Amino acid sequence: MYISILVVSILSSEFIFISLFFLIGLICLLELEKLLRLKSYALYAVHAAFFILFSYLKFDANATIVLLCVTIFVNLFLVKDLLFIKKIPVFEKKKYIILIFYLISSMIFLTLIPTTSGIFVPELIVGVFVLIWTNDTFAYIVGKNFGKNKLYEQISPKKTIEGFIGGLIFTCIAGYFIYYFTHYLNFQSWLGMAIILSIFGTLGDLIQSKFKRQAGVKDSGKLMPGHGGLFDRLDSIIFSSPFVYAYLLILNYVS
Repeated sequence: MYISILVVSILSSEFIFISLFFLIGLICLLELEKLLRLKSYALYAVHAAFFILFSYLKFDANATIVLLCVTIFVNLFLVKDLLFIKKIPVFEKKKYIILIFYLISSMIFLTLIPTTSGIFVPELIVGVFVLIWTNDTFAYIVGKNFGKNKLYEQISPKKTIEGFIGGLIFTCIAGYFIYYFTHYLNFQSWLGMAIILSIFGTLGDLIQSKFKRQAGVKDSGKLMPGHGGLFDRLDSIIFSSPFVYAYLLILNYVS
């Protein structure tokens, strides 16, 4: 049902697609606020303002680039904390910065991905979701059946190096099929996106797992019984989106 609603909204129109993720973003914001033990109505106003200005109106290209740079910096800062610091500082300070630039603005770039060429291309964002779903699915299948070496045991005991490699390989294969059936972009471009989504999608999942471990909870929410909250389902694509958007901007620039 979740996948069907998502694909139908993307194929319907840009406005419906953005509006769906505006609502999804509100739910994810609520879930992350609970996870971080923070209650702020002001963040919902920030969420609405960002969506109106950047997603709906696309009011200024330079402002979007500035937002992209800040978002990537904050996300890389979280990667640094994931790898080198036992406790992510978001639980002690800078919660608002993380909530705005780790979650809200990453959602913005998710909605902007299909318009990097100047027009709305639904095949592009559907392809991105297919790649992230392929990575998640085959990382789980390969890891469950062949995984022996833990990827980051203290954060996510079930993730394995074999699973990560398997997810990466099958995501690259999926990139070829997306190119073959859509003929949008070339295979090398889809291959680059597959690698970015596999690496940063895995990092995004690990960062969210660390948040949950620090909060002492299994899932970020209960909206989807057996699967956790929406943030649990979308953590990989949310974290990856600014990197994919930057990659597509570079492709458009060099071409």
